[in-house]
Amino acid sequence: MPKPCLLLQLRPERAAADDEYRAVLRIGALDADRVVRIQMDQDFPDVDLDDYSAVIVGGGPSNVSNPENRKYDYQRRFEPKLRLLLAEIVDRDFPYLGACYGLGILADVLGGKVSDARYAESPGAQTIELTDTAAEDALLHGLPQSFRAFVGHKEACQEVPPGAVLLAASTGCPVQMIRVGHHMYATQFHPELDGDGLALRIEIYRHAGYFDPAEADALIALGHRESVPVPGEILRRFLSRYCQNQL
Repeated sequence: MPKPCLLLQLRPERAAADDEYRAVLRIGALDADRVVRIQMDQDFPDVDLDDYSAVIVGGGPSNVSNPENRKYDYQRRFEPKLRLLLAEIVDRDFPYLGACYGLGILADVLGGKVSDARYAESPGAQTIELTDTAAEDALLHGLPQSFRAFVGHKEACQEVPPGAVLLAASTGCPVQMIRVGHHMYATQFHPELDGDGLALRIEIYRHAGYFDPAEADALIALGHRESVPVPGEILRRFLSRYCQNQL
C-alpha cells in the first residue's frame, strides 16, 4: 500500500478547513486513512517526508506578502517551519501540490515575487488557458486548453518564479499554474472547489475583504451556475499519480 498523502491546512475557520479536507478525499476517492491532515493554525509537528507520498498545501486568509506585523499570529508560528519544509521539497523534487497560498509560499521559497500589487481576483470563476508546455505534462495531457476554475485571492505571483515552468494563465492573473522540477505543481485557482464549496467560503469570508459583502448572494448564485470539472480532474490526477500510484 502506498504511503499516505500529507494535507497541510492553514484555515482557522473549521467549516472551511473541514470542507477542503473532505473535497480532497471525495475528488481522490480516498479513504480517510490515505490522507494525514495537519491544521497548521493549531499545531505543526515535525514532518518526515519519507513518511508520505506527497504534500498538499491549500489556501486560506494568510498572505505570503504581508509584512510580519500584518500576519496572523498563527501564520507567524507556522510559516518559518513551512518554508524549511518547502526548501526540502524543492531540493528533493518531492511530489507537491499547492493551491492559492500553496502557490505563493512555493514561489516565495523559489525567490519569486509575490505581492498584492496586481492580479487580485474576486471569488468566482475565471477562464484558464493552458500553455503549449502543458500539452505534454503528465497531469494536464488531454485536458481542454481552456476551462473555467474558481479563484479568489488578494495576492499573486507577479511573474513566473525562478526555476518554474508556466502551465496555465488567465487574463486577470498571468501565473495560474506552474510546475517545478518533475513532481511539484501549484495553482492560483482552487482545484478542490465546486459551487457548494465556493458558496461556503463566500459565507465564511463575507467580511474578510475579498469582495463587497453586499455582493455575496450574487457571487454565490453565479458560482452555482458555473461548470468547473477540469480543476477537480487535475487534483484527481495528482492524487491518483502520487497517492494511489495509478498513473
